[in-house]
Amino acid sequence: MADNKTYAVYILECADGSYYTGYTTNVERRLKVHSDGKGAKYTRIRRPLSLIYEEWFDDKSEALKREHAIKKLSKRQKVELVKGAKA
Repeated sequence: MADNKTYAVYILECADGSYYTGYTTNVERRLKVHSDGKGAKYTRIRRPLSLIYEEWFDDKSEALKREHAIKKLSKRQKVELVKGAKA
């Protein structure tokens, strides 16, 4: 968890190269749920999954707004977001 913040937005890279964006309060637990095939329907058929991005927030509303904003990005924009976070 980053700086004791509670809410996370994360991006998973799926086996087919697609990205899945989600929201949680526990990234490790949520990744395990997705990896076990019990998460979102989208990720169930696209395993294995890799966590490639996470962003933390104090406020649930802000996290959900950010999740929505990321979901609206093009694949290229998401790739740039992930690259920027790794730099």
